[in-house]
Amino acid sequence: MIYLIAFACVIGIATGQILFKLSALSVHQSGSWFDTKTLITLFSAFALYGITTIAWIWVLQKIDLGKAYPLMALAFVLVPIGSHFVFGERFQPQYFVGVAIIMLGITVIVKS
Repeated sequence: MIYLIAFACVIGIATGQILFKLSALSVHQSGSWFDTKTLITLFSAFALYGITTIAWIWVLQKIDLGKAYPLMALAFVLVPIGSHFVFGERFQPQYFVGVAIIMLGITVIVKS
């Protein structure tokens, strides 16, 4: 159960990054930080980060930081995948090698 909540935190952080990028694009497009779309997107990212941080603190009460923190490396996998689907970003083949190495490392750490 605790690892499920930790994973939800990682998804929240990754989603927050996508929202921050959408905010940046909105600022660029509108030319203003005070554009309604920009503010909604930006504050959604802040709210998600806030909720995720509170949940992460709860996770850290239950398991060691050394076991929990490597799960955050999943964000290095999820954010680029999200950026591909949301922004159409492309990756070089080396990216997938790196993702495999990250996943292997996370598996080794969590099972130790």
